Amino acid sequence: MAALFPPLPDYIPPSEEADAAGDLRITIPPGISTGITPGGGLQPPLLQFRTIRCGCWLLNYSPAGAPLVVYDGTLRVECHSAGRTASGDLYQRPVRILTVPPLFPVPPLVPVPIPPGPPGLRDAASPQDLASVRPFLFGGPNPANGIPILRRSRYRYYVRVTTMPEFFYRGTGFTLGFELWRFTAPNSWALESTLSARMIRMAAPSGYPSPSDYAEGDVKNAFGVVTGRLTMGWLTPYYRRCTVEIDTVSGSEQPTTDGASRTWQTVMDELGWQVDVKLSDTNVAEPSGDSWSDAEMHAAMLARRDATSLDSEWRYHVLAVKNIDSTPRGIMYDAAGTDSNNVPREGIGIASHWTIDPSWGTVGGQRFGTAAAPYFRTAVHEIGHAMGLVHNFADLGFMCTSDVIAAAGTPSSPFPANIQWSYHTDNLKQLRHYPDPFVRPGAVAFGGASTTAPTITPTDLEVEVEGLALVVTPLLGEVPIGAPVRVGIELVNRGAQPMRVPADLTLKGEFVSGEVVDPTGSMRSFRTVVHCIEDHAFRVLQPGESMEESMTLMRGAEGALFAVPGVHAIRVEVHWDTEEMIAHVEGRATVMVTGAADANHAAAAHAVLATPDAHLVLALGGDHLTDGIAAIQTALACPVLRPHFAAVEAKRVGRRFGRRKPDVKAAAALIDDDSVMSGAELGKLAAIMHSDAKGGGAAKGFAKTLKSKAKGMSLSGAAKKEVDAL
Repeated sequence: MAALFPPLPDYIPPSEEADAAGDLRITIPPGISTGITPGGGLQPPLLQFRTIRCGCWLLNYSPAGAPLVVYDGTLRVECHSAGRTASGDLYQRPVRILTVPPLFPVPPLVPVPIPPGPPGLRDAASPQDLASVRPFLFGGPNPANGIPILRRSRYRYYVRVTTMPEFFYRGTGFTLGFELWRFTAPNSWALESTLSARMIRMAAPSGYPSPSDYAEGDVKNAFGVVTGRLTMGWLTPYYRRCTVEIDTVSGSEQPTTDGASRTWQTVMDELGWQVDVKLSDTNVAEPSGDSWSDAEMHAAMLARRDATSLDSEWRYHVLAVKNIDSTPRGIMYDAAGTDSNNVPREGIGIASHWTIDPSWGTVGGQRFGTAAAPYFRTAVHEIGHAMGLVHNFADLGFMCTSDVIAAAGTPSSPFPANIQWSYHTDNLKQLRHYPDPFVRPGAVAFGGASTTAPTITPTDLEVEVEGLALVVTPLLGEVPIGAPVRVGIELVNRGAQPMRVPADLTLKGEFVSGEVVDPTGSMRSFRTVVHCIEDHAFRVLQPGESMEESMTLMRGAEGALFAVPGVHAIRVEVHWDTEEMIAHVEGRATVMVTGAADANHAAAAHAVLATPDAHLVLALGGDHLTDGIAAIQTALACPVLRPHFAAVEAKRVGRRFGRRKPDVKAAAALIDDDSVMSGAELGKLAAIMHSDAKGGGAAKGFAKTLKSKAKGMSLSGAAKKEVDAL
């Protein structure tokens, strides 16, 4: 059965005493000779005591009976005072079909069926075929190169270790028990097998840094049947490795240190990650003034980041700019619209010229980039999001937000002196033992694992809030296939007491998520599209009071949300921390997706549904996502879909991007009485109209249309304010 997340490895409890680094302190049982004579001389030892070295091991698993199937990866062994925790990941080694001259000497290989291919090849191997075509298994990672970085598309298994020597074992062998969790979808795993291997220590092959820390063994299933061969060789004390590249505009500081002893190196050393810091460009051009949109930061990352491949390097990009449109301090803008077919969690932005709130301790009123400690801490916080972490308010560590830490300051320990320069223990475990796709950039979209690991957020800590209701109302009960679905949500306090609730119910916050179940029963999830704005805002909802918001749904982590005709069930959830519990409220609704009206509609729907970047255009805007823009233009050319995409394109062209100025006239030309838009979109279009200082007939007609559409619509406070100002 598929699960959203394989359980993190449990602590393997100690039976002997050891220090936090895993150094051996053996208490010799009575009656066992140590080989030490009373006079101090040594005798040949009767028993050898060994340990499994802490750090990263190169792992290789070769299943029995499958000569062309081999898995490579890493095993992370963490040593601590409570015992050992170990986990790993496996990637399938590539196979290539090579053509060789008929008389070229090649070693005999197992005949395999040859798939249809270029002219001259038959459907199955014949003796003549086998003389000229060979499947070739690529070589494995070179241990001399350290921790391997393997191709994302080859990821296959999470290895959850269940049994290993706690601190020492006698002799030359030990038993390793583990579960293989197969990666089944962008956000899910399934437990495939529970295995064990009797590992025998032997001299490591050439290239390993420690010849004595190497072992091999046969892998057996629960019935004792050999299923394959496992090898493991120690590489380094670190668990993972990455690169942090920092680009800045002229005049923005590089967030590299707290102004004292803390740097990226010290932060990552505590985490157990090997880091390479690249101080890159310091002259990134400002596209349209000193304040940047999320789309402009995304485009700058793609243009200015050093040449790299996320299949050979885990590279996180930091862009320091003067100001950011969507947040005062910092944001992990690159969440790829929660679509794992794109490249999520690559980049963060940080604003050097924000003026710090006057109440923030000893740095109040300073320019952010000149306050080294909170500036650097914010960059570390946002990179934590890029590594898959959500906010954590259990302490004042890295994944807490700056505003909460500043509010916790005291006269004796004011902000930023009260910053806790460490990760919470839960976050340490996540970053050391989450599966690779959840932490490496460009793999699983943000939020896939953060609340599903049972040791992190147990379900018995999640409570329904009595008196709160979430009302979900689709803007339209029926929509044509290929169109986005607009949904209104209303959080209502039907109780007798005031309640503290999140102030942000948009998909640019962190509290709202949900799922869509299609007519076949397939479930697809949706979450925040931009994360994180480094604030943690709440408000008090009085009895009888409500707050409204709206969202536009098109894609989620598993792909298009409304990809087939029929009735779709929508479930929207709101979660937030409240003291020791996780508050939860949810609402449900349905929407009917109608089939293609004609061939033109079918082609346009296909273009939108098959282009993940179309959702990014909806979420981020900008001119740089050319595939997404082309798909939306195809939809606009279709009479059936045009009303549903007009507001999306109007928002894009009506906002500045780089040197392109806002084109309010073009935005106005797209909107008419038939245009479909949510309350949030209506408010954003009203704000765009306000930006046209020259006004004119187009703007006046635009305002009239928006006012007309606002009648009878439920609008949030922000949207209503913009419309009332028309």
